[in-house]
Amino acid sequence: MQQSKAIWIATGYQIFALQGEEALKIESLAKKVGVSKSSFYHHFADLEVFVEALLQFHLAQSHIIAQKEQQAKTVAPDLITILVTHKIDLLFNRQLRIHQNKPHYLATLNASNKIVGDAFTQVWIQDLQLKLSPQQLEGIFSLALHNFYLQINESNLTYEWLANYFAELKKIARNFE
Repeated sequence: MQQSKAIWIATGYQIFALQGEEALKIESLAKKVGVSKSSFYHHFADLEVFVEALLQFHLAQSHIIAQKEQQAKTVAPDLITILVTHKIDLLFNRQLRIHQNKPHYLATLNASNKIVGDAFTQVWIQDLQLKLSPQQLEGIFSLALHNFYLQINESNLTYEWLANYFAELKKIARNFE
């Protein structure tokens, strides 16, 4: 029973990440999962309950990413490898950002950013070795994060693209010293 629920969540998570909330239709989800719609209703009362399960799954994924980030020593290759591995999670976060006008999406986005961002920022700051104030670094990171989510998509979230992105970001950040 629990495995069936996990398949629904994994499938819905990927669809939400790649196509957005609008693509979450019970009938198409059932076809993709390969079971009847009644199985969906057995696990989730409705689409709203299902979306809440997806949001909780995303927060669990955020904790996994943060644990990996805490072990990282450098942006390249350590953090970039983690980001490529968690491409779907980043794209899910992007969808939350797009739909942040919905309070439960905004709350999950903020919680996820806090979980993942703290560990990421520490490695990023250490890797850059900039002599900037914490406020300046936080401002640069905030702008970089917004820019990052504007640019990412399923096809460009590769090691090469991310390495170029962070190299360019490093150049920009050095101009603030």
